[in-house]
Amino acid sequence: MTLSPFARRSGAFAFLIASLALVAACGRKEGADAKAPAAAGPPPALPVTVVEVHRQKVPISLEAVGQAAGSREVEIRARVNGIIEKRTYDEGSTVAANTTLFLIDPQPYQLAVQDARATLNAARTQRDLADVEVKRLEPLAKERAISQRELDQAVAAYKNANASIASAEAKLKEAELNLSYTKVSTPIGGITGRALRSEGSLVTANTDSSLLTTVSQVNPIWILFPLAESDFNRVRGTQKSARVQMVAEDGKVLADNGKLNFTSTTVDQKTGAVQLRAEFPNPRTQWLPGQFSRIRILAGDQEAILVPQASVLQTEQSRVVMTVGPDNKVVPKPIQTANWVGNDIIVTGGLNDGDRVITDNLVKVRPGAAVAPHAPGQAPAGAPPQGSGPAAPNAQPAKK
Repeated sequence: MTLSPFARRSGAFAFLIASLALVAACGRKEGADAKAPAAAGPPPALPVTVVEVHRQKVPISLEAVGQAAGSREVEIRARVNGIIEKRTYDEGSTVAANTTLFLIDPQPYQLAVQDARATLNAARTQRDLADVEVKRLEPLAKERAISQRELDQAVAAYKNANASIASAEAKLKEAELNLSYTKVSTPIGGITGRALRSEGSLVTANTDSSLLTTVSQVNPIWILFPLAESDFNRVRGTQKSARVQMVAEDGKVLADNGKLNFTSTTVDQKTGAVQLRAEFPNPRTQWLPGQFSRIRILAGDQEAILVPQASVLQTEQSRVVMTVGPDNKVVPKPIQTANWVGNDIIVTGGLNDGDRVITDNLVKVRPGAAVAPHAPGQAPAGAPPQGSGPAAPNAQPAKK
């Protein structure tokens, strides 16, 4: 069958149109394929600062908050009843041992001393009379001029007189002792508290009203503080040789001459802590009873790793640091920590020698993400030199 010229031209034109459509479709596919890698490529690696950690000897350092107390604290109480006549000290002042702080009206006790002394004198007179009677009757009894019974009665009277003297002497000493108690003094030297009773107040011995003031010996000063059982186990057995420091809030050492002088033998069931006590010289009364202080215990050395505090993240389960693996991807590692040294935390478990710990951009890093690590103080790899930047579009070289 022979086609007409028109039919042949129409077929050729249709074939040309189909070919052009196929070429255009292939061009669009190749263009899309060429652009796809650029659109779906990985994001640039996040620059992070890392420190390479290694095991080293670090001090066993524990810190706690304690409260100061006097090494000796005494309640000054009235030991006899009476009216306070005078307070003889300045409240809050430092006093020496045996200093009189209060005077109680002594007149009733002076009269009691006089009465006891008179009773003693009367007893001595009775004894002397009984002694004379015994000496007079003894020769008569030998000559049987009197009965033996009369002599026995005279001897018994003499012994009773001696007993009366002993009783009178004891009452005199008691009266004199009560008289001495009208001068209320302190048995120790230290800082006095405020007066709880004023002049004219009636005080009664062995009651609440007998408490007049307190005296605290503050040189040396004691600091009472608790340690968690796990922390205490780290210094257990080295308490006597441990060095104790008192530190300020900013970490400055205020005193470096303390020592532990008491360790409880039980663990508090409510808090799980062990009570300890440190002693510091306090000649200038730098610390006062009731004052709160931070205590640092240094008890030898241990093998551990130090990491900056800023690199440690706290989760609900544990503490975590972000590290950089061999492929420069983020690897989180849970760690076990102790206390800190300066600005570093002591890591006792979870890290290995040579691990690279991320110290910045911790909010942005994600586990498995690629990062560009660099040492502290160095620029990230591939970053342009400082002061340079990408060239502006259509920029022309400067003309000479």
